[in-house]
Amino acid sequence: MAKKTLLTALALCLLVAPATFAAAEGGESNLFAGDLGNAVWTLVIFLLAVFVLGKFAWGPLLSTLQEREGFIRESLESAKSDREEAEARLKEYTDKLDEARAEASAIVDEGRRDAEVVKATIEQEARDEADNLIERAKREIDVAKATAIRDLYEQSATMATEIASRVIKREVSAADHERLVGEMIDELGDQDLN
Repeated sequence: MAKKTLLTALALCLLVAPATFAAAEGGESNLFAGDLGNAVWTLVIFLLAVFVLGKFAWGPLLSTLQEREGFIRESLESAKSDREEAEARLKEYTDKLDEARAEASAIVDEGRRDAEVVKATIEQEARDEADNLIERAKREIDVAKATAIRDLYEQSATMATEIASRVIKREVSAADHERLVGEMIDELGDQDLN
C-alpha cells in the first residue's frame, strides 16, 4: 500500500513539475504552447502516468471487474439452474397432484359402484323378505280360513242336529251326533271343492 502511495505521489510531482518550472521561469504554463521541451516533458509524464495507472490502478480494477463479472455469471447460472430445478419440481408436484386427483376420482367411482351393489342387494333382500312374509301370511290366512270354515261347518251341523232332533222329538245320541256332523262336513267340503 505504501508503494502505491509513493508511486502516486511521484506521478503527481512529474505532472506538476513542468508547470512549476515554467512558472519559475516566468513563462506561461501552457502545455500546448509549442515548446519542444514542454512536449517531451508532457509525453514523459503521460507515459509515466499510463504506466503507473496500468500497474497500480487498471490492473487491480480490471481484475476486480473480471471477478465481479465471474461472480455475476456464476450467480446467473446458479439462478438459472435453481429456476430449472424449481420448474422440474413444480412439474413433478403437478403430476403427483393430477395422479392423486385421478386416484381419488377412481376411489369415489369405486365407492359409488359398491354403494349401488349394496343398494341392489338390500333391495333384493327386502323384496325376498316381503315375498316370504306375504307367502307366510297367505298360508296363515288359508289355515285360518280352513279352521273358520270347519268351525262354521261344525256349528252348522250342531245346529242342524238340534233342529232335526226337535223336529223328530227325540234326542240323538252322541255317536249319532258325531256321525251326522262328520257326514255334513264331508258333504260341505265336497261342495266347497266344486
